[in-house]
Amino acid sequence: MGILGNKGFDFRKAAEMSSVGLLLPSSIAVGLFFGYLLDKWLGTHPWMLLIFLVLGVVSGLLSLFREMKKHMHDQD
Repeated sequence: MGILGNKGFDFRKAAEMSSVGLLLPSSIAVGLFFGYLLDKWLGTHPWMLLIFLVLGVVSGLLSLFREMKKHMHDQD
């Protein structure tokens, strides 16, 4: 069943699906933020920024795939 359930529009499902689009950019932003702070603190420019950027992308993709898998399982 999709967003429309037996009783009409399912706001819970719509809210869950709208948050999926923010998973990847927010994970990347957090990685960039912490990488920048660590680079500034340790003086290792640009290594921590690059490492945490990659970690943010990987974390965002894993979260995105988990949510998509959960949504596909709920539809069955």
